[in-house]
Amino acid sequence: MTPRILTSLVDLRHLPADTIIDVRSPSEFSEDHVPGAINLPVLSDAQRAEVGTIYVQDSAFKARKIGGALVAQNTATHLQGPLADHGGDWQALVYCWRGGQRSGAFATILNQVGWRVEILKGGYQSYRRLVVSTLYDTPLTHRIMLIEGGTGTAKTAMLHHLSNAGAQILDLEGLAGHRGSLFGATADGQPAQKMFETLLAEALGNLDPTRITFVEAESSKIGERMIPPSVWAKMQTAPRIAISAPLSERATFLCRAYADLTTDAETLTSQIDHLRPYHAREVIEAWHAMAGTADWHSLASGLISAHYDPRYAKSAADAPKPQRHFDLPNLDDATLAATAAIIAADIT
Repeated sequence: MTPRILTSLVDLRHLPADTIIDVRSPSEFSEDHVPGAINLPVLSDAQRAEVGTIYVQDSAFKARKIGGALVAQNTATHLQGPLADHGGDWQALVYCWRGGQRSGAFATILNQVGWRVEILKGGYQSYRRLVVSTLYDTPLTHRIMLIEGGTGTAKTAMLHHLSNAGAQILDLEGLAGHRGSLFGATADGQPAQKMFETLLAEALGNLDPTRITFVEAESSKIGERMIPPSVWAKMQTAPRIAISAPLSERATFLCRAYADLTTDAETLTSQIDHLRPYHAREVIEAWHAMAGTADWHSLASGLISAHYDPRYAKSAADAPKPQRHFDLPNLDDATLAATAAIIAADIT
């Protein structure tokens, strides 16, 4: 078995392996994992806890003996299941937490079968160090251009129209699994912070740093996920393009973009209540009344004008002046696509 050493995240794109296998427990895998890896745990979460308890309370020898038996049983299950149809020319890269006993035991059995297997030296931790170096310790070299505008100006939609027009984009809200506002949670929830950073590092690695990358202007936090320092520092000084549209058109767009909230009265009520510290009781009650009568357009207009626009104006006052400003008559797909084509042609 050959140890595979990663010196940069780019190395992952040139691995000879057909499959990257993460043998850590499901909860470890869920928190974060190497992009493209599959999870074939050699110990379940419960088994890992059991072996750890025996190690601490009884003896290391007993823990290794019981752990070894469990690893063998679970490996047999994987050989008879997910790995059953692989031919003799299949190659794998295996990793655990530190590149130690779990990955070593699993890789040994696969190697004995006759497959060519590599172990990631240093395990997941070696990969995580590269992500941290990229997002925390190294200045970002990408050319960032921000798309800014008040709530409901279709900034995320504009990003994707820019992509369709041939521009290069980075969708932070898509990676973070959140639409960026108090009402922005999605049904699938957000990835863990580490997983968000893995997805972000992978996305950056797939971009050409010499080309302009369009990014939606955000606060430093998207839902519960923090934008890492190297990306946030670049965003704070990046040039900007501003999008604006009439209030009625923005409210119409929000009704489309947040249609899921109109069928979840409990969540909507809770989110409106979160605004009580910032607005008078009668304003909050008026918004609840609009939600109760399904007057979504009035609710969206009220939230934009009374809550979001004043906060956007305050933050925009401290931001660099936009290079371009597009005041759109509406936020229909045709208008957004035509505007994106102009931006892509003029700026990229």
